[in-house]
Amino acid sequence: MDLRIIRPDDAEATRKIYNIEVMTSTATFDLRPRGQAEHERWVEAHLGAHPAVVAVEGTVVTGFAAISPYRARPAYATTVEDSVYVAAGWRGRGLGAVLLADVLRRATEHGFHTVMARVEATNAASVHIHERCGFDVVGTERQIGRKFGRWLDVTVLQKLL
Repeated sequence: MDLRIIRPDDAEATRKIYNIEVMTSTATFDLRPRGQAEHERWVEAHLGAHPAVVAVEGTVVTGFAAISPYRARPAYATTVEDSVYVAAGWRGRGLGAVLLADVLRRATEHGFHTVMARVEATNAASVHIHERCGFDVVGTERQIGRKFGRWLDVTVLQKLL
């Protein structure tokens, strides 16, 4: 398994992984699949200071992780939020933690101070991966999202770099 910075030609593979989660899970609170142009802009935005990495087995993208700006206001500039997505056939092998550890290393190298994670509260695997990588649970946002006809809580985790 190779890890590397995302490239523009990874857009379709990562879009497919992401859109499956949009349509079938609460791992993302997006309600509609991302279009090709929209996801290409997302990839472009993650080629610099807020990187995304992909895991590749041979020629197959098996997962990706990214850090994104946490909030738009300037005082939040040294805080980022992470996201991690692993293709269905590759889960349960530790890949999520490997991807998360890699983007945390890159966040440190880019001079960020804090990484936040916002995980749908019943996603025990994601909470566990974050805790394995040194995150602490710092709170719960109650009924903050609605998807698939359900109100959803979000567990908020934080790691100081």
